[in-house]
Amino acid sequence: MDMQVNDAVGQTATAGHAIKMRGEKVSVHYGEKQALFDVDHIVHDREVTALIGPSGCGKSTYIRCLNRMNDTIPICRVSGRITLDETDVYDPSVDVVELRARVGMVFQKPNPFPKSIFENVAYGPRIHGIAAGKSELDEIVTTSLQKAGLWDEVKDRLDEPGTGLSGGQQQRLCIARAIAVSPEVILMDEPCSALDPIATAKVEELIDELRENYAIVIVTHSMQQAARVSQRTAFFHLGHLVEEGRTDHIFTNPHDQRTQDYITGRFG
Repeated sequence: MDMQVNDAVGQTATAGHAIKMRGEKVSVHYGEKQALFDVDHIVHDREVTALIGPSGCGKSTYIRCLNRMNDTIPICRVSGRITLDETDVYDPSVDVVELRARVGMVFQKPNPFPKSIFENVAYGPRIHGIAAGKSELDEIVTTSLQKAGLWDEVKDRLDEPGTGLSGGQQQRLCIARAIAVSPEVILMDEPCSALDPIATAKVEELIDELRENYAIVIVTHSMQQAARVSQRTAFFHLGHLVEEGRTDHIFTNPHDQRTQDYITGRFG
């Protein structure tokens, strides 16, 4: 696998981008049932990493470990080590609210708050005390909507409810909401599965633009999407990370027969 790591400089020889997050021997249990087995995985800064694999293989479970969303499930137990810039995110001293600001999340189904478009984006900066005053808050909202490719469509209706937008617009509003607190990593759990092809294309274009400033991890069922938007791909199967590497290598020359079988449609 093409994962040579030079820890002295925190770079990968193959990618050239610094390591942003690292999972080491990550296992997850839901009660008695084990959902993930000893996953070792690296997320690089300013790259899109796609997690692919059949339903129930552990992709979403893994991504939810990265910002401790699994903490919200009482029977869930996570072991191993996950670091963000060398800090263990499960260390007792880590503030989970602050962690989730640094590692934002966009869910499968767009979930705007039942508030105005403006308030959806302003909510995070307000609770985190990021904006010094109204003008700064206005600027954060405007910039976030621009980065999410939504500003031109909503600039004259910021007081209207976010729930009144189309599905694709709602998803871009949720991305703007995640961006507004200046995250370093954006997690996306099948962000396009509820969207039509045109909205999907807009979100994919947006992901490509956001990559310039963020590390992005996307769970997707669509191998075409993984091939289009990601630089690295990790293939999960039955709770195991089978193979990880540059997307073009994974799709054209996988090392593991299970990866080959999944990509060629023999199962999944």
